Amino acid sequence: MVITAFPVGFFAGLFGIGGGLITVPFLFFLFEAIGIDKNYLMHLAVGTSFSIIIPTSMVSVYTHNKHKSVDTNIIKTYGLFVILGVLLGTTFAAMMKTKSLVVFFTIVVFCLGTYMLINSNQQSVSKNKFKLHFRIIFGLISGFISAPMGIGGAVMNVPILKYFGYPIKKAIGSAATIGFIIALCGAIGFWYSGFILKIKLPLSVGFINIPAFLIFIPITMFMARVGANSAHKINKTKLQVFFGLFLYVVGTIFVFRYSGL
Repeated sequence: MVITAFPVGFFAGLFGIGGGLITVPFLFFLFEAIGIDKNYLMHLAVGTSFSIIIPTSMVSVYTHNKHKSVDTNIIKTYGLFVILGVLLGTTFAAMMKTKSLVVFFTIVVFCLGTYMLINSNQQSVSKNKFKLHFRIIFGLISGFISAPMGIGGAVMNVPILKYFGYPIKKAIGSAATIGFIIALCGAIGFWYSGFILKIKLPLSVGFINIPAFLIFIPITMFMARVGANSAHKINKTKLQVFFGLFLYVVGTIFVFRYSGL
């Protein structure tokens, strides 16, 4: 857990993600190894991931905000629809099998990675307007997909915001803030669902594992700040390429690990 927490926190700050793309698979393997009920492995990994993302995102958001890379207007409008999507996605997660969710999400990750790489040399700012109906549609989609996967949604929200005219650094800063909202709602949702189902898992509250939370938090909070500061020292084109490659790596890991499910 200690070793994994360092890259999780760094990538969270660098790319504006919550780190769930790394945390969820790792926690899944760990909980599986110690004999957690297989029916709730993914639930516990996702719920714990969300709880870890909350403080990590707070540090990331604070740092990006100091660099004036957070658009509060988009948070107030787009963020509301993301919350609704998270609530729907959390409910959906209880009924969906892990393999189907992972396969779908892996496809989305590869598509977004391709988009970021193809458009890495695009210097001009997009003139597409982020109108209300687009905010509703994409907000619901990003929130809905993020909830069952235990992620902050930046893998979707960064490309979405960039497509609608936001520079890459402001897209990352705003996505980090939206990620905090997703994590907070997701953690509450998985804690509550575990409580309602009267699930009794070792050293856990609902679907949140306490030891994992306590170990990850101090390390990821520190490394998130390092990553966020690094994002503002890297050329924006290179940062976008790094983000695209990062998505490809994550997608590949998911394919190899979950193909046997």
